[in-house]
Amino acid sequence: MTRHSDPPATATPAPRLTPVTGTLHALQVPIPYPMGYVTVLIDTASPVTLIDTALDTPEARQAIEDGLHSLGLHWESIERVIVTHHHPDHYGLAGLIEERSGATVHMLDVDIARGEQYWHRWEEWLPGHSRHFLDHGVPEASMADHDQEARRSRARVRPATRVTPLHAGDTVRLAGLDWEVLWLPGHADGHLGLWQAGERLLIAADAILPRISPNVGLYAYSRPDPLGDYLSTLARIEALDPARAVVGHYGPVMDGVAERARELLAHHAERLDLLRASLAATPMHAYDLSFVMFPRDLSVSSRRFAVAETLAHAEYLRLHGEVGRRWDGRSWVYFR
Repeated sequence: MTRHSDPPATATPAPRLTPVTGTLHALQVPIPYPMGYVTVLIDTASPVTLIDTALDTPEARQAIEDGLHSLGLHWESIERVIVTHHHPDHYGLAGLIEERSGATVHMLDVDIARGEQYWHRWEEWLPGHSRHFLDHGVPEASMADHDQEARRSRARVRPATRVTPLHAGDTVRLAGLDWEVLWLPGHADGHLGLWQAGERLLIAADAILPRISPNVGLYAYSRPDPLGDYLSTLARIEALDPARAVVGHYGPVMDGVAERARELLAHHAERLDLLRASLAATPMHAYDLSFVMFPRDLSVSSRRFAVAETLAHAEYLRLHGEVGRRWDGRSWVYFR
């Protein structure tokens, strides 16, 4: 008689954990975006701290639970959450963690006043977001799924009921070390970074990334010059000259940080030159101009990101007196 063995049990993948320094660990958490993963930092020293929380999805919850368990922790162990910025892949589970553990949730004061409010007032603000894109040439047909996409994003965010502000220049204790709170705007108005001068270690999240340029877009609720903000952020990172940075995607840890900052500064300088030349030849609204900056085929939602980034560059030039804009009865047209 032939004996058949039971099929082997499917092994649970080991958590994607990377030691950073001392009690601080970087966990790669899956997200349903092209980047694949977002970095969530876990400090096992008291107060047990998470830096960023990923989206509220079953996959992210499981990955964080497994990461905590491998470090001898549980959801209830978390005492503090620090959120680098309000984007859903960084803020999504903050409210759930607050509910499960009673953890305090902290963000930069600038982000509490601006971006974090979006998740509480998003339905009130949604018409303004749509109008913003329409005013810059996006066809109405391309906005048909905007409300549905916003609802899908909102469903993956559990905002905290109470958020405690951090301020630029504050000191935060992590892994037995003192870290300076930095304001690193551009990718998000209130983007927070943490700097450990002795180790020359920067917790950068999405302020700087390997492989891709962080999206820097002008949205309905943005500060007026996000690209100008971001160029200043890159110059600051270059001056800090970190030995290493913990990044939000494609990391979790990168070196060559100052060199990457210089590459991104050069990248945006090239983008600005492209807009200068294009607008000198033909006046355009931001939607058409986005096909100059991003000529490849993009999904409807990705094209809106491209329009927002194009707008950030066009407004940078306008605010610096290099281009003008006029209302043509339906949308804003930029010219040189």
